[in-house]
Amino acid sequence: MTSSKASPAPQIHTPTSIIWLILAISAAASAFIFWLVYVHPPIDADRSQFKFLPTVNAICNSLSAIALVLGYTFIRQRKIRQHRASMFTAFVFSTIFLVSYLANHALHGEYHLPIAHTGALWHSYLTLLISHIFLSVVALPLVLITFFFSLSERFVLHRKIARYTFPIWLYVSVTGVAVYLMQAAISR
Repeated sequence: MTSSKASPAPQIHTPTSIIWLILAISAAASAFIFWLVYVHPPIDADRSQFKFLPTVNAICNSLSAIALVLGYTFIRQRKIRQHRASMFTAFVFSTIFLVSYLANHALHGEYHLPIAHTGALWHSYLTLLISHIFLSVVALPLVLITFFFSLSERFVLHRKIARYTFPIWLYVSVTGVAVYLMQAAISR
């Protein structure tokens, strides 16, 4: 006697070594960024070259955020191909952002706002910046693991982790733009 129920898709085993490798790469990348931003002496401390890099960073973050929202919209509509294209687009813009961010900090070092470190403006900026930095460190391995699950067709795991990856990645992209705008407005 045959059953009319379809058998569930076979589970694909995910080697924990892959996840640990992604976490190790993410930790090493975060440590390198910390060193570059806070320890490494800037090459162009006067900021006379490549002044446009912070603007490139903000544009890439903006485009990444737009692609993320589109990707979310497409997956809610079950448009898998468009979802995948949007998420790859967000990943590309985030990657370009990271390269530009690293170049900017290698050249110019950390940016310090020219305002007193007291008052509502400073505390708002600092709160936004700290949450942005913390969640960007969290986002890196989440994004990589989410992509790994998708590319290796582990869609059940992909959906489970994407529920956390999407809002964190979007927050990091949007707050990156907000930090840039605050720095640009205050510096004028």
